[in-house]
Amino acid sequence: MIAPSQRERAAGFRKLHGGPRLLLLPNAWDAASARLFEEEGFEAIGTTSAGVAFSHGFPDGERMAFPDVITTIERITRAVRIPVTADIEAGFGETPDGVGASIRAVVEAGAVGVNLEDGKERKELVPVSLHSERIRAAREAASSAGGDVVINARTDVYLDAIGPPESRFDEAVRRANAYRKAGADCLFVPGVTDAGTIERLAREIDGPLNVLAGAETPSVRELERFGVARLSLGSGPMRAALGLLRRIAREIREGGTYGALTSGALSYAEANGLFTRS
Repeated sequence: MIAPSQRERAAGFRKLHGGPRLLLLPNAWDAASARLFEEEGFEAIGTTSAGVAFSHGFPDGERMAFPDVITTIERITRAVRIPVTADIEAGFGETPDGVGASIRAVVEAGAVGVNLEDGKERKELVPVSLHSERIRAAREAASSAGGDVVINARTDVYLDAIGPPESRFDEAVRRANAYRKAGADCLFVPGVTDAGTIERLAREIDGPLNVLAGAETPSVRELERFGVARLSLGSGPMRAALGLLRRIAREIREGGTYGALTSGALSYAEANGLFTRS
């Protein structure tokens, strides 16, 4: 049974996409990372499919068993009070009905949003019509489960470098606008970092635009000026954490010192306190 507050949290999460401030959406891979982001004042969090998969010993790309993905989502939603949106890649279903079944499980796990992508591992995108059917199935499934879900429809035109470079803008806009008509709340175009292109996407896409943070991404202030609605961190925080672990390991093995281990680390009391609040 879905708690009545699930619909209210979904509605509140949807409103965060309406500006004027950019929705900063960090992506967690477990309960500890989710609580840390909440403690730092973020209004909502997403999960990262790559980070969740890596932490369980799998590569990204729907290689992890979906029940285990749901268990991770449940642990995160229980740990935080802010809205959680779940990255479930292409939906863990071969058909729109299969995606609908996945959405019902996500809603029952307490999440109020999902990412649904149109990319494939073999660097091909599914037809617009099929992804639109997935989006409609997701909307219907959430409703039938007694809840609501904010759908972030992702197109990987830029991320997977689909087609000639000169065709990518029009194709991304075509796909995003079709997904919006199918019922998506937000349109995610990862892989684009050029300021002019992002500004044009925000103008041409008929709905809130989500972009992915990276080394070359314009600043938050610039993205707000362009009209971007949402900024995701993706697997970046998890990979940064792995980078820190590598530095700790190398420093201890090669130099016998502990600077990377101790500099900036939470105290035991701080870490424990993430899970002992009233």
